[in-house]
Amino acid sequence: MTTATPFSLLVVDDEPDLRTLYELTLLREGYDVETAGSVEDALARLAGRRYSAVITDMRLPDGCGLDLLRHIEQHGRPEKAIVITAYGSAENAVEALKSGAYDYLTKPVDLRQFRAVVGSALGRSAQPLPTVVPAQLPPAAVEAPAPAGGRSRTVPVAAAVSAAAAGEGALPPALARLVGDSAAMRQVRALIEKVSRSMAPVLVQGESGTGKELVAGAIHKVSARGTGPFIAVNCGAIPEQLLEAEFFGYRKGAFTGATEDREGFFQAAHGGTLFLDEIGDLPLSMQSKLLRAIQERAVRPVGAVNEAQVNVRLVSATHKDLAAEVQAGRFRQDLFYRLNVIQIRVPPLRERLDDLAPISAAVLERIARDAGVSSPPRLSRDAFEHLTRYVFPGNVRELENLLQRAVAMAGTDVIERADLGLPDAAFGDTELSDPDRHDVLAPMPELPPARTEAPLPADLVAYLDDVERDILARALERHRYNRTAAGASLGLSLRQMRYRMARLGVQVGDGPDRHEEA
Repeated sequence: MTTATPFSLLVVDDEPDLRTLYELTLLREGYDVETAGSVEDALARLAGRRYSAVITDMRLPDGCGLDLLRHIEQHGRPEKAIVITAYGSAENAVEALKSGAYDYLTKPVDLRQFRAVVGSALGRSAQPLPTVVPAQLPPAAVEAPAPAGGRSRTVPVAAAVSAAAAGEGALPPALARLVGDSAAMRQVRALIEKVSRSMAPVLVQGESGTGKELVAGAIHKVSARGTGPFIAVNCGAIPEQLLEAEFFGYRKGAFTGATEDREGFFQAAHGGTLFLDEIGDLPLSMQSKLLRAIQERAVRPVGAVNEAQVNVRLVSATHKDLAAEVQAGRFRQDLFYRLNVIQIRVPPLRERLDDLAPISAAVLERIARDAGVSSPPRLSRDAFEHLTRYVFPGNVRELENLLQRAVAMAGTDVIERADLGLPDAAFGDTELSDPDRHDVLAPMPELPPARTEAPLPADLVAYLDDVERDILARALERHRYNRTAAGASLGLSLRQMRYRMARLGVQVGDGPDRHEEA
């Protein structure tokens, strides 16, 4: 098998005109280009040499572009794959990304975007990432969760590798910060290494305090974008009226107080990763704008005429069940599909109590280092077993706060049970009945109260009309009966707002509708 010259590409498309167009576009960029018109032809060429990237149409006469992706994945080949799908076929795009595609393009292909995506893929190919996760992962250090709201910064911590693992290959620092050797954390690390090879959006789900931003940061750091910017945004911490300006930026004079041009989160993350924390808190009106930015890979700053192309990798996180939010009408289904291409669940601390000891040791080491103390404090056996019976509703963040308080309250280097300050009510009857037992027991969660099932509507259409009528009326009232503003808050144009109001018989009332533009 011959070795490919730098930046050699294989273009696979059964339409000769498009195949020639892609080939000429790439040749002008200085790439070495070969073409194929079918899956069989492409496999034959792949058998003869290696390429930097494979660009394939989804539909081919003798198969599917996904067949090539599976071949590349199963044989551990280094090529990045870019898939071209028909316009509007979001399901195909999602399936391609799940199958290992680096990125996708929709027809008709914008050649400027085509060149940008290919260039981004080739920028990664010089540093292939490992696809095999070691069977044994050494214990590692912990990083304090970043403060909520706005952009975050990375807090460096030292790796705490045990003597038993000292001879093993060290984890990348970003993965080493994910403490624990439980099966759940091994799976999280394995997923992070796998998804780092593509541009596919990732949705990180987990309870508050589990370290979702730490996972997002690891995805960024172990990818080829690791040297680029990592912009973390808490979607629930930004006032609704400022969301568009914060996300997309603005131009000087766009509104009162805009005294200079300012880039938004998308522009700041160009070439890197944009982390949208608590994405479930984003208002519906902003969800539609975010969806368009993701689809077009471009944003228009407030007050600007032209759009600006952006090249970002999206990682989102939430503690909510977004599928349930979609069913409740609080989250757009199309945006959910765009963000939830790959999902990583971060387990709560109560589900991985095997990791409690290394996490506690790493937190105590960091506390000692911050205080300038050479010898870190340690937990007594009784104190540690007391912790193992606690449910930790606040997860790792709560554990960190608890240990910081315990260090301050302890009179010696040994933290005793009383120093933890945990109320007995937090443990249930098991802890009180036998305080000296040494097995690890987690309290059983209380069963939720039984819900009274709502009766089904006799006329679904009329019921839904009533719901929509109420939403429109509330939006109009909130915006002082300005139809343009009310529609925008619901992601509707003025024309759409007028149509729905007329169909449902919603009146603007006596509010100041005269201020609305016709």
